[in-house]
Amino acid sequence: MTPEYRVQLDVVTQGYDRQTDWFQPRVGIVPPQTAVLTLTRQHLWGSDIFTAVSEMRSEDLGRTWTAPQAHATLDRRALPDGVEACPCDMTPAWHARSGRLLATGHTALYAAGERGASLKGNSHTRDIAWSVYDAASHTWSPWETLPVPDRERFFWTGAGCTQRVDRPDGDVLLPTYSMPRADVGENFWKSCFFSTVMRCAFDGRHLRYIEHGDELTVPDRRGLYEPSLAAWQGRYYLTLRNDLRGYVAVGGDGLHFSAPVPWTFDDGEELGSYNTQQHWIAHSDGLFLVYTRRGADNDFVFRHRAPLFMAQVDPERLCVLRATERAIVPNYGAQLGNFGTANVTPQESWVVTSECMQGKPPATFDDLERRGANARVWLCRILWDRPNRLVEG
Repeated sequence: MTPEYRVQLDVVTQGYDRQTDWFQPRVGIVPPQTAVLTLTRQHLWGSDIFTAVSEMRSEDLGRTWTAPQAHATLDRRALPDGVEACPCDMTPAWHARSGRLLATGHTALYAAGERGASLKGNSHTRDIAWSVYDAASHTWSPWETLPVPDRERFFWTGAGCTQRVDRPDGDVLLPTYSMPRADVGENFWKSCFFSTVMRCAFDGRHLRYIEHGDELTVPDRRGLYEPSLAAWQGRYYLTLRNDLRGYVAVGGDGLHFSAPVPWTFDDGEELGSYNTQQHWIAHSDGLFLVYTRRGADNDFVFRHRAPLFMAQVDPERLCVLRATERAIVPNYGAQLGNFGTANVTPQESWVVTSECMQGKPPATFDDLERRGANARVWLCRILWDRPNRLVEG
């Protein structure tokens, strides 16, 4: 029987100064009821211009929150030549075996100076970034990068915006995406990423690469990237971003997958999600996808990144059941496509997102504000009608 749910929308914070906003909110749960929300302060004068990762914390599962606190351990670092590396796209998730909250993401690179632009060439590597949370002191360990095999092939590599699965033995199945140095060239927009799941060991203090699985890509612009993984009823499901359309693949061990196919509705029509991430919510009685798409009276939104939709997936046909689709976070003109999902309790799953105040050109702040956007950080509670047996009570 399909699980039913109702939606409760809470605003964690709102308001902005037309200079910066909050971006990439993701939440991890420290049992029994501490929620740790990570989010990045983004400068609005350029594209993906980030500063230190900040944290908001709730000790009562989201009813109240601390003020945002930037962490020096998750801030930019100057490299020897003056280029600055910054951890971003971080996703925290509880690692049950070690009893620690582990955040994974990747690094962004900026030219030196207060308004240094993002670097796009192959003069520097990009790396998988990670950090561990100390729940007693409310601090994050200084961010580190994950050594990977074959640096030339995994030259630009990251786990930004991805959703991982931890195995019962403690190994981490971390979806990643990479581009070889030769393909990055001077403009990565002209090349293709490949996605692969890395199996990593984590002992509560150190993350270590062990192996990786199939390397998945398509010839369409920028290939496959920002993959997210879900485990459901003995199989592993991978959803993947592409500039033109979203893709999905399935496998039996979390490392090896079928050939990716485009996401469609169950009537065969293409889903219409493109150039934006998708994420999973797994309930013991159903597998769900959260996404954005075209065709929702939303042509005025950058890359159609609002509203956020949620729908049940047919796990055999690898398609979205159109009749189950619901808009769960409303469209006020701002982007919602950088978001996160988490199972919180047997009764509740969360989707967290923020209103990115960079509109579809030539939209201005005035245009977004007239439509109702206010740089909100949304907490969307999915309240199930039956317990989710995948989550410990």
